[in-house]
Amino acid sequence: MVHNRRMKYGYARISTIDQNADMQLKALQRAGVESRNIFKDELSGATTKRPSLLRCLKKVQHGDTLIVWKLDRLARSLRDLITIVEDFDRRGVNFRSLTEEISTTTPGGKLTFHIFVALAEFERGIIIERTREGIKAARARGVRGGPKPKLDRKQIDHARKLLKQDPPPSREELAALFKGKPADPLQGACSFKWRQAYRSGRIKPALNP
Repeated sequence: MVHNRRMKYGYARISTIDQNADMQLKALQRAGVESRNIFKDELSGATTKRPSLLRCLKKVQHGDTLIVWKLDRLARSLRDLITIVEDFDRRGVNFRSLTEEISTTTPGGKLTFHIFVALAEFERGIIIERTREGIKAARARGVRGGPKPKLDRKQIDHARKLLKQDPPPSREELAALFKGKPADPLQGACSFKWRQAYRSGRIKPALNP
């Protein structure tokens, strides 16, 4: 339900490190936020929960404006900030950050925020691309992901020969032979799908590990 009066709300996050409560509260009041409409979370190093922020986000309605002293008071990361402000945009709620002079109440302010969004997506794309390139380069060098095999190459070859016998050795027999937990020596000796079948008792002697 849309209310007729457009309200200004403020949010302040105070930590035990910066202790800038008065600075934040006075800045919000100078921006036109009444004291009763300021939501405040006081955080210590032992907790990261922000109950007042959750109440604030539920309180603001279409046409209202949420004001913060700095962007980092509202969100802990750029992605978190984008998610919150995009939700405001869908709900018709305005956002203003005093220190950075960002305000979605104006076309210029909206443009500035969308530039923030574009930069965040660009950074995310670069990280994904570099990760993929790193994995590809590692594979080209023969490096495989996952846990390090518990057996050396000679032991792996020996385990594969044993597993092709009819019937194959039991998990306990392999564990005793290679001095490991039951089925642990299978790591590196055969495929994941083969190990799963072997452990469940569905293994067939003719199946190639």
